[in-house]
Amino acid sequence: MSALNLDDFSDLIERPDSGVRRDAEDRRERLAVAPGTLGRLDELGEWLAAAQGTVPVRPVERAKVVLFAGDHGVAELNVSARPAGSAHLLVRAALDGASPVAVLARRVGVQVRIVDAGLDCDPALLPEEVVRRRVRRGSGRIDIEDALTLEEAETAVRLGMAVADEEADSGTDLVVLGDLSVGGTTAAATLIAALCGTDASVVTGRGGAHIDDLAWMRKCAAVRDALRRARPVLGDQLELLAAAGGADLAAMTGFLLQCAVRRTPVILDGVVSAACALVAQRAAFRAPDWWLAGHASGEPAQAKALDRMALNPVLDQGVTVGEGTGALLALPLVQAAAALAAELPVREGTADAERTGSDGADEGLDG
Repeated sequence: MSALNLDDFSDLIERPDSGVRRDAEDRRERLAVAPGTLGRLDELGEWLAAAQGTVPVRPVERAKVVLFAGDHGVAELNVSARPAGSAHLLVRAALDGASPVAVLARRVGVQVRIVDAGLDCDPALLPEEVVRRRVRRGSGRIDIEDALTLEEAETAVRLGMAVADEEADSGTDLVVLGDLSVGGTTAAATLIAALCGTDASVVTGRGGAHIDDLAWMRKCAAVRDALRRARPVLGDQLELLAAAGGADLAAMTGFLLQCAVRRTPVILDGVVSAACALVAQRAAFRAPDWWLAGHASGEPAQAKALDRMALNPVLDQGVTVGEGTGALLALPLVQAAAALAAELPVREGTADAERTGSDGADEGLDG
């Protein structure tokens, strides 16, 4: 029996400071630029101010891309355009700077951290810092067997929690979260269908590499069969991740929950991170207030999950490559929103003293 109960996170996670958000909204009303003219950038700045607990909002200076990697046994059914067990090639491309997320990360000046939760490859193929905490080699074929044992699921969730703590302790002020997986969108679709009470055909998309019609039908069948195994364990999030998730998805779920505990804002990428967020929301209903949907990936399951969590994607550029790419594209907008909220002058004749929500002290006052 597992000693970890994800429902305990409900008592640990608080919402971002609503008082600070109201202060941010009030400051926005007093800026020299007319309210509404900056569109959604106002909302992004206010979200970030509440997450930071301070007005004016601080610039995002230590963002990081965190990617959890894993292979899924269900890929053996040819439900992906990539061969089963080939996620390590995605990892290698990212490490070598040859993937879209690596190119964008260089451009915007952020580091990329890759965590092997369940790759199906020889660990010697990748650097020690990537593979050293692997939970298991590949995840089970969820249409006929559990992805993980309950003990492995707990280990994976705790891995994600530990990574979140490490990022918070190192000063990371915002995380761009993504995955490097083969077969991961099938597991994600299963989790979302189970949690939203929908059928396989409603949530099954064509993945980042756009599978053909025959592969899509195989994927639908795999999600349908996996759903039969997922629905009986809906009452326990850890059992659900063990039955129909995978090591990378379980780790991402733990990461998201612990980021909310540590008050670290996160930009979600595609359907895999959305599925993990939906599982995490089931455990702690306040947690989604710490997350931002970076982009619309075009996957029907992602749209379903974001609607359930009331998260509105920042971008919709038709980016389907995954790997954190779409979420990283949203980062400059968040940084721009923070800069505008903090640096635009207030109108003449309005008060410009700002109150800091993190320590409850008014600037300009001494003891």
